[in-house]
Order: sequence, then structure tokens, then C-alpha cells
Amino acid sequence: MSTATKPSHLGHKIGRIRELRGLKQETLAYELNVSQQTVSKIEQSETVDEQMLEQIASILGVSAEGIKNFSEEAVFNYFNNFNDNSVNHGPFNNNQCTFNPLDKLVELFEEHKRLYERLLESEREKIDFLKNKH
Repeated sequence: MSTATKPSHLGHKIGRIRELRGLKQETLAYELNVSQQTVSKIEQSETVDEQMLEQIASILGVSAEGIKNFSEEAVFNYFNNFNDNSVNHGPFNNNQCTFNPLDKLVELFEEHKRLYERLLESEREKIDFLKNKH
């Protein structure tokens, strides 16, 4: 079993979910109001404070329980099963996906775009603040 899927390693799970969401550590750090180094330390930690875990989960768009139960195998199995079941196997096929994966992808892209725009706005505000200070 790889360290990324070690059941008790919350930090690695957070890192993988963040990567799957297309977020950089800097973006997560900005949303948490911490440094990128702090996010790096969190992702290297086997345990994460429950309150911090709740905040991270909210930003990543998952539940804290979802992070705790995350596994690479489950993600791959889900997509493999989705592909296997995308062919109609007759009237008794009850394994249909209940959402359009492309809609989810577009949703994630839009969320990523909003986070990026917020990050850019924050950087602009910092620059304006520094200009006005001098």
C-alpha cells in the first residue's frame, strides 16, 4: 500500500483531493488564511486538527468524513465502474450514474476559476495597499 493511500494519513489524503480538485497549495493556503508552508506541513502530517479538517473539507467541497474515507482505489474503481456501465447492458442495469460527469468537471473548473480570481484580487489589493502606503 502506498503512503498516499495509507488509511490513517490525513495529510496525504488532503493533498490528493486538493490535486484532484486542481488547486495549488497556495490557493488552499489563501483560503485558510495560512502560509503555503503551513499547508505543506498539514499535507505531510498523519493527523489533522478536527477544526482545521472541517475548514479544509469545506474549501475542497467535500465532507471531513469524505477526506477520512478517501482512497485512490475508490476513485479509480468509481471511474472504471462508470466506464464499464456506460454501455447499456439491458433493462436490469441499475448502475447508472446519477449525474453527468461533464457537468461536475465544468462545476470544478468554474470553482477553480472563482478561487483563482479571488486570489488575483487579493494580490491586487496587496499591491494597491503597498503603493498607497508609500
